[in-house]
Amino acid sequence: MTFQPAGYTGSTLRRGFFSAVVVGMLGFAIAGPAAAVQRPLPPRVHVAGVRVGGLQTPVAARAVLRAFARPLRVVVDKRTFALQPMRLATPSIDGALRHALASRPGENVRLVVSVHGDAVRQVVDRISQKVDHHAAKGDLALTLRNGKPYIAPRAFGRKLDTVNLVRHIVHALTVNTRLPMRFSTTTVEPRALTAASSRVIVIDRGRNVLSLYNGTELWQQFHVATGQAAYPTPAGRFHIIVKWENPWWYPPASPWAAGESPVPPGPGNPLGTRWMGISAPGVGIHGTPEPQSIGYSESHGCIRMLIPQAEWLFNHVDIGTTVFIV
Repeated sequence: MTFQPAGYTGSTLRRGFFSAVVVGMLGFAIAGPAAAVQRPLPPRVHVAGVRVGGLQTPVAARAVLRAFARPLRVVVDKRTFALQPMRLATPSIDGALRHALASRPGENVRLVVSVHGDAVRQVVDRISQKVDHHAAKGDLALTLRNGKPYIAPRAFGRKLDTVNLVRHIVHALTVNTRLPMRFSTTTVEPRALTAASSRVIVIDRGRNVLSLYNGTELWQQFHVATGQAAYPTPAGRFHIIVKWENPWWYPPASPWAAGESPVPPGPGNPLGTRWMGISAPGVGIHGTPEPQSIGYSESHGCIRMLIPQAEWLFNHVDIGTTVFIV
């Protein structure tokens, strides 16, 4: 079983090997009783579309085998593969000639073909290995371009429908057609777009705006408060690592919180009713009981939201969601 891109030229040894195989198969194909009979076939008779009327049976057998052994071309996207039918199926030429000898002039006799399923599947698997391209894993395919989430074209994958290709090859071998078959791979989206955490948060510190994207499409925007000059919100790429409803507030080990005591859930809690901690140490997105700070750089590094908006965001993002802070 072999296949090769169109235009392929192997070594002399390889060409000789293939020639020997075809010659051997040719000898086998015409060795049956019908092919051995030196008797002309009825006029205008065809076998699988091959004109054999008036030919002696050995000559007719060779003509049918030559037609069957023609390469079967498969075009996938812009790549062409030439399949060798004799590696994938066995034509019952002797049986066809038996029917042809007893047929009426002008009849087209069917050529029964036994397709080797394993051989077809193996050659299709080899084609798919040549044309398939895996999509980028995780959210590494995701970047920012002009402040917006962006998936580079090279991050998308390509996938061949191998089941459909097997079905078409089997059909072409069975009906003895050698018309080129054309197929297209389908686009495979990066996992960053197909996973449950495909939503992306972009926080613009300069504008104090949080944008929520569904993949690369803008979904919602909110005004927020970010860190003041002495305690800036860190810039970079992060992920949501924890989500808490009705959190406690614990004073951080920072001079501004010296002497403060923990605050339980409830009115006046500095974190509001929702906390979405990100992978930057001590930084998170949360509600605030100080709505007058929204739109300004007044926090100690966290991203503050109005409490109802923080609750909405909490319900629409997951642990693992990517957070870009620019």
